[in-house]
Amino acid sequence: QVQLVESGGGLVQAGGSLRLSCAASGRTFVNYVMGWFRQAPGKEREFVATISPVGFTIYHADSVKGRFTISRDNAKKTGYLQMNSLNPEETAVYYCAARGRGDISAAAAGYDYWGQGTKVPVSS
Repeated sequence: QVQLVESGGGLVQAGGSLRLSCAASGRTFVNYVMGWFRQAPGKEREFVATISPVGFTIYHADSVKGRFTISRDNAKKTGYLQMNSLNPEETAVYYCAARGRGDISAAAAGYDYWGQGTKVPVSS
């Protein structure tokens, strides 16, 4: 119903910034909750941030609060994750996800659609 494609990943130095994009296609994106998750090698998938369909409700994980900012542009059917002050421990594959109904969620199981992920290696 919804297809998601992440982009913008790539090598970044510690302390640097990167903006990830999540392009959506299929059924209207405006009605979907969006989330960002990340998965480091050998680790479980970790919640990063979530945003409500129109963007009025936003929640960031404590680990990224103040450094990362989730946003969306429904006219472009694209979600974003601005990442600042990155550190090497945040090296991971970053995934965007969409939730067809319900409230914002920090649980991966609550999302219906997932992108393929984009790699973000953070060098020290």
